[in-house]
Amino acid sequence: MRKIQLEAVQPADIERRSFEILTGELGDRELDPVQAPVIKRVIHASADFDYLDTLCFSEHAVELLQQAIREGVCIVTDTRMAQAGISRRELSRYGGEVLCFMSDEDVAARAKERGCTRAVAAVDKAAGLDRELIFAVGNAPTALVRLYERIMEGSLRPRGIIAVPVGFVNVVEAKELILECPVPYIVARGRKGGSSIAAAICNALLYDMRDAGDRG
Repeated sequence: MRKIQLEAVQPADIERRSFEILTGELGDRELDPVQAPVIKRVIHASADFDYLDTLCFSEHAVELLQQAIREGVCIVTDTRMAQAGISRRELSRYGGEVLCFMSDEDVAARAKERGCTRAVAAVDKAAGLDRELIFAVGNAPTALVRLYERIMEGSLRPRGIIAVPVGFVNVVEAKELILECPVPYIVARGRKGGSSIAAAICNALLYDMRDAGDRG
């Protein structure tokens, strides 16, 4: 049996060591200091350095999204996985919560009646809430298309969009639409992304606030 030499790292130190390795592998690559916590956490979640070049930020996106969090915004996701992955503890410090409507019976019924996806119906349900919202989309490009439509027609004005669905069908095109929206955004251009990436971005915003001593 072949012996494997493993680095001796205590469980509590694995994340710290991972970020040390990640930072070392960046070499001389300089990151925007405000965007760096988001980019690094996405790479940490995926072990994929392509995000150095594919993550796009609107002007002052990080600051504007964090300000929205301070003001008690809710984060609406398109998967239960992303909902479970976002730190509710950190978000709740500011009065926010994480919502996902994809499995709601009324959303399923509305989607069937209208002949649309549940993701589209879920966006419309979220739009009817009397809350300010950030949308974190890691799976459904149709959610991004519907967000684009409602924003451009003036019927929805979210505080921000995290657009990182993964896949092959309409994914690239839907993400490009969000780049045209007059709202703060973080977009992973191309095919890569996923629920874990959506959660990682949300958590990067929250943990950066926590580490800066920001308690709302």
